[in-house]
Amino acid sequence: MLTRREHSRKELARKLQAKGVDRDDAAQAIGRLAEAGWQDDARFAEMLARTRANSGHGPIRIRAELATHGLDADAIRAALESLESEIDWRASARDLVHRRIGPLADLGRRRKAADLLIRRGFDSDTVREATRVDHDD
Repeated sequence: MLTRREHSRKELARKLQAKGVDRDDAAQAIGRLAEAGWQDDARFAEMLARTRANSGHGPIRIRAELATHGLDADAIRAALESLESEIDWRASARDLVHRRIGPLADLGRRRKAADLLIRRGFDSDTVREATRVDHDD
């Protein structure tokens, strides 16, 4: 499973148990994989956060998705902090609006854009900034 992509400990445990592996045996195997460097929750969190950010998701949604993978708060915080220096969330939101909605000529299009950004996990300040009509398009 780890040859195709990174997995969290929780995800690996679930998949192994689905294949009939005993819970304790799965935990031991995952522990050995982690010791050998094949499985790393921090690396998984960073990879998933970067992938989601590059596909137009905001920090709120990324944080929530990372939490569903059973990652601890430190791994989630580190993954999001690593993105802060790389990702301009406001520019990402504006780009997403431009690609998906187009020009925000009327109130209906601005509402549609705001709904999209909220679903994608952007905070209210970023949504407000990205849906302003007077920013440079």
